[in-house]
Amino acid sequence: QVQLAESGGGSVQAGGSLRLSCARSGAPISPDYMAWFRQAPGKEREGVASIYIPTGSTSYADSVMGRFTISEDNAKNTVDLQMNSLTPEDTAMYYCAADWNPGTWSAHDHYNYWGQGTQVTVSS
Repeated sequence: QVQLAESGGGSVQAGGSLRLSCARSGAPISPDYMAWFRQAPGKEREGVASIYIPTGSTSYADSVMGRFTISEDNAKNTVDLQMNSLTPEDTAMYYCAADWNPGTWSAHDHYNYWGQGTQVTVSS
């Protein structure tokens, strides 16, 4: 059973940076697709970024392109999300997700494995 645990959330001022980390455990082989989603109060869960582990290929939502970077740390067995130039619109609960073949990377209902989430709050 794949287990995911997020860390690194917190409160920052606009323009600041945070680095989220998703630790993977519980299975000898991790799913090929890892992604970060976020959900703000009253809004749908949206895909932020994904990475295809075998090749390192990445995808990003338009709203975070150029500001966020998803990467794998093989030594730590984590998938990280570096978030720069944060704005209040980035405030949300951030979730790590994993699956073997989700199809559309940003479709949250295509992912079978989820972490509990970590809160990111950006103040103006």
